[in-house]
Amino acid sequence: MSSDNTLDSLRNRIDDLDEQIQDLINERANCAKAIAEVKSTTQDSSDFYRPEREAAVLRRISERNTGPLTSEEMVRLFREIMSACLALEKPLNIAFLGPEGTFTQAAAVKHFGHSVKTVALDGIDDVFREVEAGTADYGVVPVENSTEGVVSHTLDMFQRSPLSICGEVEQRIHHHLLAANDDLGKITRVLAHQQALAQCRGWLDINLPHAERVAVSSNAEAARTVSDSAGTAAIAGDTAAELYGLDIVVRNIEDEPDNTTRFLVIGNRNVEASGHDKTSILVSLHNKPGALYDMLQPIAQNNISMTRIESRPSRQGVWDYIFYIDLQGHRDDGAVAAALAELKARTFAVKVLGSYPRAVL
Repeated sequence: MSSDNTLDSLRNRIDDLDEQIQDLINERANCAKAIAEVKSTTQDSSDFYRPEREAAVLRRISERNTGPLTSEEMVRLFREIMSACLALEKPLNIAFLGPEGTFTQAAAVKHFGHSVKTVALDGIDDVFREVEAGTADYGVVPVENSTEGVVSHTLDMFQRSPLSICGEVEQRIHHHLLAANDDLGKITRVLAHQQALAQCRGWLDINLPHAERVAVSSNAEAARTVSDSAGTAAIAGDTAAELYGLDIVVRNIEDEPDNTTRFLVIGNRNVEASGHDKTSILVSLHNKPGALYDMLQPIAQNNISMTRIESRPSRQGVWDYIFYIDLQGHRDDGAVAAALAELKARTFAVKVLGSYPRAVL
């Protein structure tokens, strides 16, 4: 068989597969519509989106993937199919820390897909407020970066908010130097969020040692500001470059190539177990010797992995602190439930911020 005939045969096979895939996607969408009709008569509308169900499905997709597409790419494709099907049931409004073009918006799209409506808000407290009021179905806020540590404002909001953590997103952060033109030699000022400036400090010290560094509210705001400013550059990602029509002068200027930010999905509901979960808690201690040991002992005795612990001022007294703790497992798991019960007996107060599926790719 000639090479032309081989190519024609392969292309015809692709056409046939495309038709089958399209039919199956529409069949799945019809199932989603049928589910919506059942739920509309038997369940609360907030139950249309099931984080634990989605996480379990995506995890199975990753586990059974045999290539040649990577598991990350396969999960991304299925997430978009699931997002489009969910929109047939109930379109979701997702609040995020804006403006348009931030990494937080990219995290929201990574978690929910493109078939949701993302709403940019000015501050983390605004995101909490919109979700609390029911104006937004869920919110997405940053909580920690692998090189710069926690976002304290997000942690502090949980002290007074009734919202629960419903999910998490881990987003690789690639910072680019953006400008209205690609002449690196003409740049005299660099604008970015203070964390982005810190994450690119080494590159800036070597390549733009004399440029003024200006901290602004977000990287997207930096990109918007420099879109018509000569001699000024921004540090931001691909989305901001495309949104504001900027040249990418230099790609990937972050000092740590594995730079990752973790985001939390917040909502007005508790999430059932998915089989691969985390539980986040807030603990307030009595001010006495050995209090920290007493807090950690039930976690260790129940053989629970503690993935993070952070202390924050309680805002209720000078030098009073509370602790934010992430645990492996769901609050309904036997070991986690036993540890929480003992913690409540040993400490001043325990608030479960949520049990939720661990990030999927």
